[in-house]
Amino acid sequence: MSSLSLDRQVFKLDYDREIEKISTALRAYNRKHRRRGAIIALSGGIDSSVCAALCVEAFGADKVQALLLPEQDSSRTSSSLGELIAEHLKLDYIVTDLSPTLDAIGCYRWRDEAIRTVFPAYQKNWRNKIVISGGAKGGFHYFRLIVQTPEGELLEKRLPYKAYLQIVAATNFKQRIRKTIEYFHADRLNFSVIGTPNRVEYDQGFFVKNGDGSADIKPIAHLYKSQVYALARHMGLPEAICTAIPTTDTYSLPQGQDEFYYALPYEKMDLALWAKNNGIPAAKLGKTLDISIQQAELIYADIEAKRNTTTYLHAPPALVETVVEV
Repeated sequence: MSSLSLDRQVFKLDYDREIEKISTALRAYNRKHRRRGAIIALSGGIDSSVCAALCVEAFGADKVQALLLPEQDSSRTSSSLGELIAEHLKLDYIVTDLSPTLDAIGCYRWRDEAIRTVFPAYQKNWRNKIVISGGAKGGFHYFRLIVQTPEGELLEKRLPYKAYLQIVAATNFKQRIRKTIEYFHADRLNFSVIGTPNRVEYDQGFFVKNGDGSADIKPIAHLYKSQVYALARHMGLPEAICTAIPTTDTYSLPQGQDEFYYALPYEKMDLALWAKNNGIPAAKLGKTLDISIQQAELIYADIEAKRNTTTYLHAPPALVETVVEV
């Protein structure tokens, strides 16, 4: 059995050194590509908040343009937390409601048409979300659709694959339109676009290709989410940011990231990924998380399965032949 310990101490960092390392990398990127500052879309979550604070460390608040990009399904909490961190960091911020654009290109219409193949009575004033099942329990991954009527009744059914693909394709418009707005402001100001995934999101492919997966530099993609939370506290970010629960903020019903994508809540997912990356046996992970060896093995298998199935998201455009001059 590996002699490495497996507890929260594995995520300890020299925070000042980490801030300086990331700030140096941000400045080096901008010098190389002749960019003048940074564009950061603030979701109100821990990752974008820490990235914004790091950009202020690197460039100064006057060279960081913050964006708040809500749409009709966004929670009010996300917008208020986004404003909170922007004001805390003394950032200029621009609010753009994406709902009219998303409505015009059919985001909500395509989504609702797919939902009605499962719940024919579904109307615009109902709410919805998708949750994942199966994989961490040894079965095949499958998805369930949950809808809520205006009276508060929750209805749930297994989601057929075709309807799932259409709902996800429609909701992916949200991340792609947000990125379009980010690059508009990047072009306007000659700034770099900052990507905000943490290590688990980046490793496990929890992003939309040419949506939130698109960026010029991703300053925290090497940090586990536990480290991002710790960095937020070290940098003195507001308590409401430091205690924010990770959500997707994509569907109209509240949805945790572990409901939609991961096998575990983030603090356990961090440990599981760290353990797999460092060759910790499943038995040791199981003991740490108070789960069976079989469950720990299934979590390792799920991590590997997500890596395999999301290689497309990481892949750059393919060329038939290398263009050696570029």
